[in-house]
Amino acid sequence: MSRRNAREIVLKSLFIMDFTPDTEIDKALKVAEEEIQGATKADLAYAREVVEGTLAHIEEIDKELEETSKGWHVNRMSAIDRNLIRLAAYEMFTCAEKVPSAVAINEAVELAKLYGSDESAAYINGILGKMAKNHEK
Repeated sequence: MSRRNAREIVLKSLFIMDFTPDTEIDKALKVAEEEIQGATKADLAYAREVVEGTLAHIEEIDKELEETSKGWHVNRMSAIDRNLIRLAAYEMFTCAEKVPSAVAINEAVELAKLYGSDESAAYINGILGKMAKNHEK
């Protein structure tokens, strides 16, 4: 299984559902899956788990994101940035199989380099780093 493939599917699915909220999870996953070469059944199963979990906890993730970003409302953030942060936050803090913060942050930063703006990687690294420190307390 490639967690990178799964995370790309999650990012694309969350992005789709962010812009078209009536989209069902199955449809968003299917569209995202078609764009990722070499995704396995295990990738798809993990992607589904993370999409469903992120959506189930989106209010608490967004609340923490807004508190951490100090003055930036979630809806004003880039859709790529906010969904990468949501994905990583879910993996770090809520997922049944928690991902170490350093791994989740690195993966989010690498995906930001592929899909985000020039500033996305640094922004995501900073926000997720602060969130991780807040959870260590």
